[in-house]
Amino acid sequence: MAKNENNVVKKPNIFVRFGKKLKETFSELKRVTWPSFPKVVKATCVVLVVVITFTVIITAINFGLDKLLEVITNIKGIGE
Repeated sequence: MAKNENNVVKKPNIFVRFGKKLKETFSELKRVTWPSFPKVVKATCVVLVVVITFTVIITAINFGLDKLLEVITNIKGIGE
């Protein structure tokens, strides 16, 4: 970093800083070990199964609470 006449440290130009960060990012990406395609497919399947499972559970809880509210208040649901 350059110093001016008052011995104050001057930061480099924004484009210089951005260029250094970009260079660091690309050099870091070269060192990344990417997963194989079968591992990606397996992980995606696990995520989908978990999402579908939680969707079914939350929907069942919602349906049950709707029916409980209907019994408590003796009114029909919104869609009926």
